Amino acid sequence: MEACVMEGATLRCGAVSGLSTVANAVSLARLVMERTPHIYLAFDGAEAFARDQGVETKDPSHFITEHNIERLRQAKEANRVQIDYTQPLKGQQTPQETPAPIPTDNSQTGTVGCVAVDAAGNLATATSTGGLVNKMAGRIGDTPVVGAGTYANALCAVSATGKGEEIIRHTVARDVAALMEHRGLPLRDAAARVVAGAPRGTVGLVAVSRGGEVCMAHNTTAMFRACATEAGHAEVGIWTDAGADGESVTVAL
Repeated sequence: MEACVMEGATLRCGAVSGLSTVANAVSLARLVMERTPHIYLAFDGAEAFARDQGVETKDPSHFITEHNIERLRQAKEANRVQIDYTQPLKGQQTPQETPAPIPTDNSQTGTVGCVAVDAAGNLATATSTGGLVNKMAGRIGDTPVVGAGTYANALCAVSATGKGEEIIRHTVARDVAALMEHRGLPLRDAAARVVAGAPRGTVGLVAVSRGGEVCMAHNTTAMFRACATEAGHAEVGIWTDAGADGESVTVAL
């Protein structure tokens, strides 16, 4: 498991990866940010830090389920690295043919990301994931990479999901902030440009601006997403908006 958390006003951040016993990876990432002079801890060092801090841990067997064992078996049988959904059976559509890095049933897990802004305009973001199915040992995705899967500054906070390698290549989260900072684009336009610049079917993100504009953009078939405001507005979505031609940008004020 891996995770990252970042504060926009201070640019303080913390990240962890290679975890196999920590119950809540993002909580450990926050401790890296708050209690160490570093930004990123991984593998044995991160696990040792978790023990030193007394965070909740579980035996690695706690995280193993029959469903995921089957999912891994199918991926190995197909000799394929998969994003967060089950390998179709033979004769069904393959992941390469389906431009969606998220599941279409109710039994899957994947990246969880959150962005927030308070009444004073302070921004924060956090992302956590278990990564790819059948990934190589030691593989690190975009989630704990500041500026790729997770980023916040004084203008916006961004959390990304999808194919980690593409998100890293396109520095997705930082590019949204950079377009706002250097080109003066509003959040919606910045997010749409970044998502459109990545290969179709590989990227989704949630973002919020200092002014409270919420954007949930993706170039995939679907992305589980939601937002809520203190005023009582709530919005939930899964599928691509009608007429979006595979790219969707949803804004809530």
